[in-house]
Amino acid sequence: MNYQHKELAAGRWRQLSFVQQMANVGSEVERSLNWRAKNNADYSQKAFERALELIDLTLEDPRNINRLKEIARLREALADFFVGSNEFSSTDTSWRRYFLFFAFAARKDC
Repeated sequence: MNYQHKELAAGRWRQLSFVQQMANVGSEVERSLNWRAKNNADYSQKAFERALELIDLTLEDPRNINRLKEIARLREALADFFVGSNEFSSTDTSWRRYFLFFAFAARKDC
């Protein structure tokens, strides 16, 4: 696979806590939302793809075995929001709110 986050895919991702992983996913989602608001579909799509890549790395992390359902549902809902029919009725605000708490918690851990 051709990773955008080569260093993270090479093993550094597994050194991060779950909260840090989710905060990083949230950063890519935030970028995607921001680019979409600026009507730059190409950059928004690329940031969304990077978010999916980080979610996949999170799913592969054996420490997250008890969170697989939540992470997989997150992936499904994000894909539905960005490229699907938005069956879950997600909004930019709801995604920002979801990831905000991970960002706060990750900062607290530092």
